[in-house]
Order: sequence, then C-alpha cells, then structure tokens
Amino acid sequence: QVQLVESGGGLVQAGGSLRLSCAASGRTFSMTAVGWFRQAPGKDREFVASIDWGGGSARYADSVKGRFTVSRDNAKNTVWLQMNSLKPEATAIYYCAATYSLTYTSIPSWNYWGRGTQVTVSS
Repeated sequence: QVQLVESGGGLVQAGGSLRLSCAASGRTFSMTAVGWFRQAPGKDREFVASIDWGGGSARYADSVKGRFTVSRDNAKNTVWLQMNSLKPEATAIYYCAATYSLTYTSIPSWNYWGRGTQVTVSS
C-alpha cells in the first residue's frame, strides 16, 4: 500500500501561483509514477500532470503546459506541482495519485489516491 497526502492548496487571485505538495509513504518503491489530477464541481476528474518515479520524465495536460511544473524528490518521497499564471477555471480539488503500472494513460490505471486539496482561483 501507498499513502498519499496533499497539501498547499488555498485561495489565490487569477495570475497568481501556488505550489502543491504530495507526500508519499508506505511501499513507495513499487511506484512507477506519481500524477496530479483535478476535479471541478460537476465535472469529471481530469489529468493534470505526471512524473515518472524513476527517470523523472514529465507529462502535462495541454491546458497547463508552460504554466505548471511537476517535480519530485525520491529521497523525500515527495512530488510537487508548481502552478503559475493560474486561471479561474483551475478551481478544483487537486488529487495526487500513484501507480505501479507500466502504462497509466487512463484514470483507472492509477492505484492509489490522496484525499485532495482545494484550489480556488478568484477572478
């Protein structure tokens, strides 16, 4: 089992920045990647970004490319999501997820989830 705890959410004005953290514990050696997802009220959960636990390769949703950066520190079992130039449509609960799968293009392929942290961007 892997436990994930998100932190760093809050209220920010449009154009501002926030940095989310995801602390992993448990069988972290089994993880192949850690990802960030978000879910706005009345909408489906969507992929935001992910980072390979070993090689560090990152992927981003088109909507956040160039503004969000995902990074990790394997020794600290922590992943961060730096969010810049935030827009009101980024308002959502942000979830950290981990997978032990080799392919993880779909949400069901992510095996462990945190409880989420609220991000609210005011206009």
